[in-house]
Amino acid sequence: MPAARPQVIVNAVIDAIQQSGSVTAYVSESLRTHPRKFAVSYLGQTYSLWLYIWTLTHGGRVSLPNEYRIQMTSVASPLDRNPNGLTALMGYCPDLKMFAGFDLKKHCIFTEGSPSVQIDIAAIYEARQSGLSFAAKDSNEIAIGVRPDHFWFYCLNADNLHLHGVEDNLAAILTKVIEIEEVPQQEITELVAERKQIVEKVHRYSRSAKFRRQVMSAYGNRCAVTGMQLRLVDAAHILPVTSDGSSDHVTNGIALAPTFHRAYDTCLIYLDENFVMKLNEEKIEELVTDDLGGEIHQFRSFLDKTIYLPVDMSQRPRLEYIAMANRHRRIRGYV
Repeated sequence: MPAARPQVIVNAVIDAIQQSGSVTAYVSESLRTHPRKFAVSYLGQTYSLWLYIWTLTHGGRVSLPNEYRIQMTSVASPLDRNPNGLTALMGYCPDLKMFAGFDLKKHCIFTEGSPSVQIDIAAIYEARQSGLSFAAKDSNEIAIGVRPDHFWFYCLNADNLHLHGVEDNLAAILTKVIEIEEVPQQEITELVAERKQIVEKVHRYSRSAKFRRQVMSAYGNRCAVTGMQLRLVDAAHILPVTSDGSSDHVTNGIALAPTFHRAYDTCLIYLDENFVMKLNEEKIEELVTDDLGGEIHQFRSFLDKTIYLPVDMSQRPRLEYIAMANRHRRIRGYV
């Protein structure tokens, strides 16, 4: 497999960060430089990311057909670390559109030449299904397969994942958590606080990522109100996560363009049991009173009609969630 062009790698990283729920800009002057630098906005915070990333290619050894590697060319030892943010060491597999994460602390210093870092390709295939996967290596370290929608989570937590993921018991627990399997409470209780935090972070993100993938797939990556795709669509909960009775099941989800997602979360619009998205007239009255009703007619033109629904009827919104959500939001006629 030939090395991917720098533009391909940078575009893949930008796309992965966006799939991870963040917004990013490439801020390096050149595409060929190392590290490649990105400014990332996530949950209201701005991060600086330095990324050392090369194409993931076959290792070339017949005796190890599953061994893939990056070759760290055009860099000198030790690798510079970001003094004001995050630094990660990764590989990109263009054929699979997947990533591999490596332990930067173990490979920051290296001998001259063209050092390489390996991963079993099986970990990449496993990550396509689960989001993250852990591959133990002989040198008391792990390499991590990373699906694009888990890219930013990996970057935020890379140091801890590599530091503690090498521990057999924690790696086994994390694998269960990533695959949304039940973990015996005793196994969690026996972990020290720092490791519990890692498990909780991975658990929350894995559930959120699974919910998003299921909802986006059910709605064909299309806003239920406008029909728009263009990668400008969110997976929203019908009954908010913070409410009693809420769940991450696809029937408690709806795909919405960001403007309509925000309108839904702020009770400006609501879904009724006939799957019609409606305007909350009480909220409109408040906005008009505050002289904030501009272009409401344009906004209204998308409403009062049946939403775009999943083809699979078993994935459509449950009426119970709709009614509970409207009571929770104190929509007129439900309280």
